[in-house]
Amino acid sequence: MQTLSRWMSAAWLLLLPLVAAAASSGVVRATLDNGLRVVIVRNALAPVVTTQVSYLAGSDEAPASFPGTAHALEHMMFRGSPGLTRDQLAVIGAGMGGDFNAFTTQAVTSYYFTAPAQDLDVALHIEALRMRGLDLSPAGWARERGAIEQEVARDRSDPFYVFNTQLLAAMFKGTPYAHDALGTRPSFNRTGAPLLKKFYDTWYAPNNAILVVAGDVDPQTTLGEIETLFGAIPRKTLPARPRYDFQPVAAATLHYPTDYPVGVAVLAYRMPGLQASDYAAADILVRVLGSQRGALYALVPQGKALFASFQSQFLPRAGIGYAVGAFAKGGDAEALLAQMRAILARYAADGVPADLVDAAKRKAIAQLAFQKNSITGLANAWTNALAFQGLDSPEDMAAAYAAVTPAAVDRLARGVLQPAHVITAILTPEPSGKPIAGKGFGGAESFAAAPEKPVALPAWASAALDRLELPKSTLQPYSTTLRNGLRLIVQPENISDTITVLGSVRTQPDLQQPKGQDGVGEVLSGLFNFGTTTLGRLAFRKALDDIAASESAGYSFAIAAPSAHFARALQLLADNELHPALPEAAFRIVRQQTAQALAGQMDTPDYLFARAIKHALLPARDPALREATPASVLKLSYRDVKNYYAQTFRPDLTTIVVIGKVTPARAQHVIAAQFGGWQAPSARPDLDLPAVPPNQPAQQVVPDKTSVQDTVALVQNTPLTLRDPARYALTVGNQVLGQGGFASRLWRDLRVKTGLVYGVSSSFDIGRTRSTYRVTLGCDADKVGQARAIVVRDIEQMQRQPISALELKRAQGMLIRRIPLGESSINAIGGALLYYAQHDLPLDQARIAVRQYLQVTAPEIRTAFAKYIRPKDFVEVVKGPAPRRGGIEAGNR
Repeated sequence: MQTLSRWMSAAWLLLLPLVAAAASSGVVRATLDNGLRVVIVRNALAPVVTTQVSYLAGSDEAPASFPGTAHALEHMMFRGSPGLTRDQLAVIGAGMGGDFNAFTTQAVTSYYFTAPAQDLDVALHIEALRMRGLDLSPAGWARERGAIEQEVARDRSDPFYVFNTQLLAAMFKGTPYAHDALGTRPSFNRTGAPLLKKFYDTWYAPNNAILVVAGDVDPQTTLGEIETLFGAIPRKTLPARPRYDFQPVAAATLHYPTDYPVGVAVLAYRMPGLQASDYAAADILVRVLGSQRGALYALVPQGKALFASFQSQFLPRAGIGYAVGAFAKGGDAEALLAQMRAILARYAADGVPADLVDAAKRKAIAQLAFQKNSITGLANAWTNALAFQGLDSPEDMAAAYAAVTPAAVDRLARGVLQPAHVITAILTPEPSGKPIAGKGFGGAESFAAAPEKPVALPAWASAALDRLELPKSTLQPYSTTLRNGLRLIVQPENISDTITVLGSVRTQPDLQQPKGQDGVGEVLSGLFNFGTTTLGRLAFRKALDDIAASESAGYSFAIAAPSAHFARALQLLADNELHPALPEAAFRIVRQQTAQALAGQMDTPDYLFARAIKHALLPARDPALREATPASVLKLSYRDVKNYYAQTFRPDLTTIVVIGKVTPARAQHVIAAQFGGWQAPSARPDLDLPAVPPNQPAQQVVPDKTSVQDTVALVQNTPLTLRDPARYALTVGNQVLGQGGFASRLWRDLRVKTGLVYGVSSSFDIGRTRSTYRVTLGCDADKVGQARAIVVRDIEQMQRQPISALELKRAQGMLIRRIPLGESSINAIGGALLYYAQHDLPLDQARIAVRQYLQVTAPEIRTAFAKYIRPKDFVEVVKGPAPRRGGIEAGNR
């Protein structure tokens, strides 16, 4: 640390006190007598709290031949504990309205709960009961195994996931890191409840856990409650940890077919881990190699790659850094790999640019201040620091970053970027086949409707869930419209010394793109990365780096920076939006890259899946059926793009939201100075698409040979709009049917009772003039018919019978509790305000909705579902690995 002052420039030296203040303000730490480590971080952004319990055991600790043990146990943690049944847990988790879930990694299994701050007691009760004991019956595991196998099938349908599993095996051969944390179907078939119980009894102990609580809470009061609920849980004697005997990586080349629209070339290297002394230098190296001012990214504007970056995957004891480049379908992967190798070899031989090291350090330190801008993100940051990195706080990284020198980064680059230890991968796009007409998915199956039985809750939970009150809001947005028609919304927040600006230019390419110019908007969007008329591409990126800002431009634009640099950040953003360079040479490159990407995309299963849905829903010649093709893009001229920019970028269709440490007066002064002179070129256009008639039922299958399970979408048009008051009844009803998480009817019937799917949801996409209703699920091909029949049955039940009074109350409670959750991060607040403004809704629309939800009745929900949903008229599109097999008859409909 004695060399710290030598390397710290004044610009980012000023950031350290801000980071240190964030670390010391409102943080309470304790270790209970049983060894449970507790950290409570107060954050008053919104009346919300996140609890995160992390057990220091993951797939690394799994028994030999059972790599998914920790993941399987994670699932079973949601099936009940002594004193809390599975059904009670599902009802409570959903009723809280927040994010209640978990994730398993190699070293840590973490359980998190985000809820209104008033419900902290409920979240703590749940975690204390799960730490005390677990219901691990063979029957419960048999049911959950079906669901976890669907999750495995879903993830193994992703070609990059499959590649990553093989990369881990090659990079970490002979160590626990050689397999991922997911597990395999064969291992789950051999897994039994006794094995899971042994794992739980061995590793799930207070002295092997860390509890982080972040949000609008009183730290001392919260610590007292934690001591009461967790203090008596006995500690356990922990066994020895697995060994990590890393051997030198043997160079290898991997080849994979994919359903991607482009090919991907990868050069992967072993890196230090999160707990290594040189992790900070490794992270800075990754940032430098991935910089848009670096040589790797330069392959994109030079037209040599469609995408290029350097990314990382850090684990506690080791990591992977990989250069990634994308090439056009049918392109030369070896040529791209050769260029990437040459660039990395130059960095290893000559060192990395010192100014990029300085910029990476400045941005890394500044980003620590942004952790306070999300309550859930703050909890996760503390969990990552304590459980994964072995630090005392997230802000410990500030000093570590500050101490990194260019020499240390150069030394690491020479050691890491070794051709003898690189794993090369080429992911080549291959078509999966054309869509075929489907014959439906049966309907002959018969399922008796389960009786609706109210679930009695513990007193500590029922008292909380019975409260139906209009939630508090900390938002008081200031709104004004500049003389040129631009709308400005300002929400002051003093939670951190940062500013976030979000903006949008409302556009409708289906109506605005001239005939024969489909794709002109896509080409234009790709040109915003080439700087401005006053600052070239590299100079513009350097100006952003100088103030540690992150920026994106186009029809949706944003910038985030320390509040001290607000004026400069807005100057750069406005320069990019209003004066983009749009160089003609770059136009030719971007046009070619866009056409190449489209050529690959139009053969991908995902594209064909979405296209099949759209064409089945919309009438012939509907404007929304327009689509860019390689041919239409290659016909575009430079003048076409310039004209489209001039016609569609206009202030009277633009909204800017400023949120952070700024006053409305200051924000308005800066915005007016930078955007006030912008003028609309003509009369404001009508951008509303025409309404569409009800769709007819249809079925289609999209082959996807890289998948191992089916993705199923049941979609239909519905005559609903943002102005229709029935949307409130439908929203409440949909909480009961498919949007209410663990407690919804679809989840209960498809996941909990039958194990047919890993996940299922139903949702409304409500627009100004047209809307859709969708049910989405993923399951094995031979289970699709059974799953679909359950979906139709549950919807028809919503139309025939009013939901119960208890269901209504709990659905209302879920929606009410989600209101403060929508204010628990700066980005969520800004995004919501931007959405309301762009859709001509009141800025307090969330609170208006709450009052409407409280007035909805069960008969109104039944009536709305009967009017707006047609279970027999779904467009059914399946994306899956194999053609439909026997027992599928069109007449079964």
